[in-house]
Formats: sequence, structure tokens, C-alpha cells
Amino acid sequence: MPSLLLRLSALLLALGLSACDDAPRFTQAEPGEARSGGSATVRKTDQNAFSLPSANLAPSRRVDFSVGNSFFRNPWVIAPSTTTARDGLGPLFNTNACQNCHIKDGRGHPPTPDAANAVSMLVRLSIPDAPGYAKVIEHLGVVPEPVYGGQFQDMSVPGVVPEGKVRVDYTPVPVRFKDGTEIELRKPSLQISQLGYGPMHPDTRFSARVAPPMIGLGLLEAIPDSAILANAEAQAKDNRGISGRPNRVWDDAQQKAVLGRFGWKAGQPNLNQQNVHAFSADMGLTTSLRPIDDCTDAQTACKQAPNGNGANGEPEVSDNILRLVLFYSRNLAVPARRDVNAPEVLAGKSLFFQAGCQSCHTPKYTTATTAAEPELANQVIRPYSDLLLHDMGEGLADNRTEFQASGREWRTAPLWGIGLTQAVSGHTQFLHDGRARNLLEAVLWHGGEAQAAQQQVLSFNAEQRAALLAFLNSL
Repeated sequence: MPSLLLRLSALLLALGLSACDDAPRFTQAEPGEARSGGSATVRKTDQNAFSLPSANLAPSRRVDFSVGNSFFRNPWVIAPSTTTARDGLGPLFNTNACQNCHIKDGRGHPPTPDAANAVSMLVRLSIPDAPGYAKVIEHLGVVPEPVYGGQFQDMSVPGVVPEGKVRVDYTPVPVRFKDGTEIELRKPSLQISQLGYGPMHPDTRFSARVAPPMIGLGLLEAIPDSAILANAEAQAKDNRGISGRPNRVWDDAQQKAVLGRFGWKAGQPNLNQQNVHAFSADMGLTTSLRPIDDCTDAQTACKQAPNGNGANGEPEVSDNILRLVLFYSRNLAVPARRDVNAPEVLAGKSLFFQAGCQSCHTPKYTTATTAAEPELANQVIRPYSDLLLHDMGEGLADNRTEFQASGREWRTAPLWGIGLTQAVSGHTQFLHDGRARNLLEAVLWHGGEAQAAQQQVLSFNAEQRAALLAFLNSL
């Protein structure tokens, strides 16, 4: 330990972290810091690191996890079919299996230039709010585009025309560090073509969104509302330009507005509803909470296509299948951190705090004793998110509101597991639309409330940048 402290002290001095700065200086890992998911944390760090059940899940309960996994992983088929438990795909859809978007339960990516379909990147649609749509806005948070609905679907079953094609072009954006180092960001430009149902509303708003990782979702659901609201209160009192606020969204089951916490703009209140809306919009599958196919009045062939529920009128995704997928998505474990006591990682953590990143990326919570699953209750977890909305500046704005989220606001993304993105997903494309090709680019796109933190990072020298990235990659 003495040699580690000496090495760390030398590194902190080399990185310009003097003792007079306000930010804390970390000389060793906190007790339990490596176990990001508390007792549910797993140790695997390979390509399957995001696909394991909570470490404290009893063997008898892993059966439901495995069955839920099968419905998450395997494709749904077109109705009518002899595979009655999995039929009803479409008529319009983005993919035929959850796993196609959340590849190995990890992060999606924008389509490559030669891709036939976008698959793991969705495009949300809406038009400006209007008084006549008050009930729609209350329940959906947006006014869907009249012809194409709330989500653009670029695939379809035979006999139904897909809505069109999605492509992303990029423009280079040079950025210079204080030490003269220059890197190139890329600004995306969404291209929608081959529209299958005529022109869109002239004021249509678009929001491209890649599929986020699936790990730790049950633990995030188990964070008490009071802890999230306390984050907003603390930031307001701190008066340092960080002013996160909660989204208030519609709960389909409770039929009232509640705290939002899932999705890129915290537009969903809980995992079950998140799954229900994904089944509906992504794969065109009905559930008891959303019993109508995702077709607009202009899409007559979509409305007339066969349903997977046949003549009995039951949902295509039964309540039991929905329960099993919910159990699976709640219990996907968070991998343990690596190298938490390495001097460079500790120095990078100090720089993370010096830049003020922890103001939004709140490190630690204790989950509620009343969590939906006993394994997720009363766990000390480290997701590095306040689950609040923040103005991220014009550079990241999609100009599309969602419930109380403005067109410049995004929910703080959890950082746990981010260092395993390459191992699991085979790429390092980050942010809501995958524009950042690595973690440094992701940091440099931060604006708005995060502008001061971004400027701090721009002042870091090469050694400091390497230490910050070492810390982020340890998460």
C-alpha cells in the first residue's frame, strides 16, 4: 500500500492535481466500489458480460430468467403461423427480436452506409404540440406524425409497404484542446427517403436514438423516487449552473402521471411499460396494455393484416410472456469494475470530480427495501446517473419535446459497464444517436449545463485525458 500511495501522489502531482483544489483527491478505492450492482454484481468481462443474471439470483429463479431470455433473444414470426406463442410480428416493425437492437444485451449503433435497415437505431417522430391534442400529449408526451405515427418503421411483412429508409450522413466538426491537440467530431444528419405513405407533416420533428444497454435496469427501477427528486433539489441549491429536473410521464397501468426514469428522455415510468411500448413500436406486437396494432389511419394494409392472436382477441404477447421478459430485463446484472485501485484510474476519478461530471453522473444510491424483486432490494449501487433531465446544449438538441423534456434536454445516461462496450457490442459508439466514436468524443459533445465540465476537459493535457479515460473505462 505505501508504494501505491507514493506512485499515486507522484501521478496526481504530474497531472496538476494540487491539494488546494476543491475537488476530492482519491488515493484508494472506496469499500465495495468495484461492485457497481451491489450483491447482484457479476465478474465476467467478456462478450457475454451484459447477459448474466444477478449474482444473488437463486437457482430456482434462474429458470424464469432463462425463459425470459428466450423470448427476448429469439425472433417473432409473421401471423398466421404454427408458432402461435411467437407470431404476430408487424405488420410494420423495426426488427423481429429484442436482441437485434440490444445486441448481446448491449448498445445499438447507427446504420452503416450500406445497411439495408437501421435495426438498432430508431427514429422517433412528432409534430408541434397543439391545444386540440391535449389528451394525446398527456398520454404519449408528444403529438405523433399523422401518417407515420410516433416511430418510423423501415421494415414490414409481405403485402404491407414499409414506411421508408433511414440513412445517416456526417459532417466533420474540429475541436482543439488547450495543448494544441486537435480531434474531429462528427455531426450527424438524418436522411429519410422512399416514403411509403406520402409526404410527412411539414413541421415533423425527428429524433434518432440507438438502443441503450440492458444491464442494471431493475436496480435503476428500485431507486426510490425520493432519491431522484433529492438530486434535483440539491442541484438547485448548489447554484452552479446544473439544474436537472424530473420528467413527469403517463403510467398506462395506473392511469396517472408519475416520475419518468427510462428512455433517453426519461419518457417511461417503469420497465414493464418500457417493454410494452418496445413490443408495440419496434415489433408491432400487441399486449394487454397496448392492445391495438401500431398502424395509423393512413396505413390501411397494416390495419387489415392478420393478427397473431387469431380470432380469440387476446394480445400477441401474452401476460405471461410479458412477465417473463420483465423478469429477465430486471435481472440482467451489472459487471464488476476493473482496476479500481490502479493509480491512473484513481487519478482519472479525481479529474472526473474536478471537472464536475459527478454533478449529473451521481455515483451512488441505495435501492429501496420494497424493490420489485428481493435480490434488488437494499443494494448499494453505483450507476453514475441522477436520472434527471439536463439541457445539453444546441449541439445535442433534437428539438423534439417529450412530456416535460424540452428539445435540448436528455436524461443523464448511466455510466456503469461503459468500459465494456467494445467487448460486448463490438464498437464504441456513444450518445443518444451514436455520433460519438469513442468516450472522449462523447465527453466533448457535452454542452449546455455541461459546458463548464467540457471546457475543463479541453484544458486537460494528454496525460490527464488518458487518466480520465482510464477511469471511465474502469466503470
